[in-house]
Amino acid sequence: MTSLAKIPLFFLLFILPFLSFSQLLHDPNALLRDGQPAPTQVLMVGTFHFAYYGADAHVTQEEDQVNVLLPQRQREMQELVRYIAQFNPTKIAVEAVPGGRYLNRHMADYQTYLQDSTSLKAREVHQIAFRLRKQFRLDTLYGVDAWTLMGDLYSNEDSIVMTPLLDSIYKDWDFSNPNDPYDARYDKLYDAGDQLAMENSLLDYFLHMNDQRSIDAGWGAYLVGDFKNGHFDGADALAMHFYDRNLRIMRNIQSISAPGDRVLVLIGAGHLCILNHLMHCSPEFDLIPFGSLGNSLATEP
Repeated sequence: MTSLAKIPLFFLLFILPFLSFSQLLHDPNALLRDGQPAPTQVLMVGTFHFAYYGADAHVTQEEDQVNVLLPQRQREMQELVRYIAQFNPTKIAVEAVPGGRYLNRHMADYQTYLQDSTSLKAREVHQIAFRLRKQFRLDTLYGVDAWTLMGDLYSNEDSIVMTPLLDSIYKDWDFSNPNDPYDARYDKLYDAGDQLAMENSLLDYFLHMNDQRSIDAGWGAYLVGDFKNGHFDGADALAMHFYDRNLRIMRNIQSISAPGDRVLVLIGAGHLCILNHLMHCSPEFDLIPFGSLGNSLATEP
């Protein structure tokens, strides 16, 4: 084998920049993170809303709703929480506006839970976040949800000017377009998801919801139907509403994160496609795939 000592110096000077460039092509983060603090590890836990508020486009029929308070489901909940606990979070973020009434209510409910463990309600923050906060002795929960740009534009002092434009963009934005064949197909997909939730354990269903194929398919619903309203109306409505909301959520997660943190984000599964993509692209975060827990906690490639 040829030793480096036998390689001419001019050849080494010529080839080394290309070796560095080749390495950069394979791992740009090696350059971006060089000399920077360790990235924050983040686990996105996509969930369904245990209380079935009926506020989303798809409303689960009462007979298809999972009652997480039943004894068998509580045993499954303990299994799910044990699985998530392998992440060892140092901070837990939930789908609530920072300083808002829902976060304040969660804080008060948590104090009740510490005195009475039977007080947990059919809410994902109660069932998952409270148990993990207690287990890891964390001092608080962080709200990372956000109002939207569309909402800000409707409510600001110049709304009298903006309202006609916004009304024209959102006039047919109702999450229902019977003229699009995919509308009915997504209804079938959502109904199938409800059946999966009924027929499987909570952990198995969470593994399904947080699988990238399920995440991508769910995001596809936003790119058909109302997305095609007008020429750009649907695209603008989505940008100012749901996409902007997730960008703001990302900013809120950044604001609570510090190097070396392990941040668990408990949030509706519909947010995952955007948030996972943002986390995956950010040099400040290492995204831990939900399905990798217990498997050396590998970060996404």
